[in-house]
Amino acid sequence: MAVTKEDKTGLIEKFRKHGKDTGSPEVQIALLTTRINNLNEHLKINKHDFHSRQGLFKMVGKRRRLLNYLSREDIERYRKILGELKLRK
Repeated sequence: MAVTKEDKTGLIEKFRKHGKDTGSPEVQIALLTTRINNLNEHLKINKHDFHSRQGLFKMVGKRRRLLNYLSREDIERYRKILGELKLRK
């Protein structure tokens, strides 16, 4: 299931840094996390959907790169986003 426009708008409003922010690492990570979770549920049902699995791996890699960037630039923002999205145990 794709991310609806309302869900996307809600995520952007929650993680943005200023009024027109849609491209900050926090917003991108939150949107990717939502898409990854949705695709993960799809792959539990459709085990042989290898093309979607490849897309999932690409999204996970992109999120990992964004998280690495954020940890290098500002460790507090990195820890905050990890806590809010529950990415690390």
